[in-house]
Amino acid sequence: MTASPTACMILIGNEILSGRTQDKNLGYLANELGKMGIRMMEARVIADIEPVIIDTVNECRAKFTYVFTTGGIGPTHDDITSESIAKAFGVPVIRHPDAQRRLLLHYKPEDINEARMKMADVPEGAQLIDNPVSAAPGFYIENVFVMAGVPRIMQAMVDFIKPLLKGGQPMRSVTLEVERPEGDLAAFITQVQEAFSGIEIGVYPLIKQGMLATNIVLRGQDETILHDSVNAVRRKLGEHDIIVLDAA
Repeated sequence: MTASPTACMILIGNEILSGRTQDKNLGYLANELGKMGIRMMEARVIADIEPVIIDTVNECRAKFTYVFTTGGIGPTHDDITSESIAKAFGVPVIRHPDAQRRLLLHYKPEDINEARMKMADVPEGAQLIDNPVSAAPGFYIENVFVMAGVPRIMQAMVDFIKPLLKGGQPMRSVTLEVERPEGDLAAFITQVQEAFSGIEIGVYPLIKQGMLATNIVLRGQDETILHDSVNAVRRKLGEHDIIVLDAA
């Protein structure tokens, strides 16, 4: 089977690291990519520090099929993502004429200022990512896609870039809720994992109505093998102990 395309997400912003802003973008992007058969393999949260952004982007773009960044492309002094990405690729920053046109159409003449026009600055050679929410575009250069941090805008940008991505076989998953603590299941789940090496099995404890329980998530690209692994779990544990929470 051909290896799935891989992805890494880089969340850029001091406000995330400080706890002031709670990220809502990673889960959304991972879910959308998963539907396309692109596996999110890694996510990093980094500060608004130019050398850190440069080094992280260069490391990740060499390692993964796609790299997605969020944050740091606004009009303020601490929005340094565009300049940092340009330095990562060794190209200058330019004022993109189409990005500038979009901003000029979006804002009233009296609201135009240099800070807002800074959002038209992108690395030379980059292509724009449409922003139907607030006009200021993201951009992509080679396999790096640079998007806004505001969830509503980021999600609109994801809709734009999805046709640009080459996916693979979608990952399927089944979630089983078992009314037993994970310690009772560990040995058996290990046996299932060894028997079905093409399936990823995650075990997640929870408390349900004051009692310990466990969610077992089985994921794989081959639906037949996934089905067989789920049946192996259900046969062993007994139908009365299992609730199928999700099958996608």
